[in-house]
Amino acid sequence: MWLKPNRALSRRGLRRLIMVLVVLALTTAGLGAWQGNVFAPLFALVESAAVAYALSVAWRAGDRSERITLDASSLEVQSLPGRRSMSFQSYWVRVLLEPGNGRHRLLLSSHGHELEIGAFLADQERVELSKKLMVLLADVNAQPRK
Repeated sequence: MWLKPNRALSRRGLRRLIMVLVVLALTTAGLGAWQGNVFAPLFALVESAAVAYALSVAWRAGDRSERITLDASSLEVQSLPGRRSMSFQSYWVRVLLEPGNGRHRLLLSSHGHELEIGAFLADQERVELSKKLMVLLADVNAQPRK
């Protein structure tokens, strides 16, 4: 199962949005310069660069994801792009949904180790994911072992 944050814009859409914002800022600055504010274009360039940088950073934050793999013996969570990975024995892992900081935290717990998953998801999505994981774990643990 792949967990990814919701992303409204593609890379192409982000570029278009930044270009529209730059054109609007420079047009407004041009009108200001025409009326005597000679520093308006300079401030518009600085503002445009800052807004473009902030939007790019926010967009790149949407690249993070988590891959959850479940089989008869283990449940593995791999965080991307950091390549951090943690594995639990599927029989012993517990799915916990705890309130904290105004939102629910979805935790996997086993043998004294905890891992928060789906931090980038909305509360409702985390609740649905916890239910789905509980059902999948129950199904895997109910199957006879070979």
